[in-house]
Amino acid sequence: MKKRLFVALTCMIVMAAASAQTALKKVYDETINPITQIDQAVAKAKAEDKFVVCQVGGNWCSWCLRFADFATNDSTISRMIDDNFVYIHVNYNPRKSESDEKQQLAKRMLERLNNPARFGFPVFVVLDQEGKVLHIQDSSFLEEGQGYSQEKVLRFFKNWTPKAVRK
Repeated sequence: MKKRLFVALTCMIVMAAASAQTALKKVYDETINPITQIDQAVAKAKAEDKFVVCQVGGNWCSWCLRFADFATNDSTISRMIDDNFVYIHVNYNPRKSESDEKQQLAKRMLERLNNPARFGFPVFVVLDQEGKVLHIQDSSFLEEGQGYSQEKVLRFFKNWTPKAVRK
């Protein structure tokens, strides 16, 4: 009886977690070349006098999807991003089942961004208008409870706006 109850409770927890993740919008395009995506964002940032923020992660990462949802739905955060950054979701798939070509592309992308995967996911990489890495932000420092702290996230973005960096 105890074993059945344990199995039933475990199934309910797994299903609830999967349901919460599927309720969040998938924001990572797994079909595009991440190097090209970054190059295009840098060109756009230069033209608009902004910096680039690469949110590296994937649709497999519930914290990645949570941050995307948080940043979209919090008007103060979304305004800060829109005013100062070209914001992109750079897909990274850590699974070894990917083709050799995709694995090599992911490796090149991580090298281009100074290997931010060491911080976990999502990880944020701020690039200047030339594509130089200015900062890598571990997202765990932005968390609060089961979500993200508006105060911590705003502080991160404010510290890395073009205006703040150029002071």
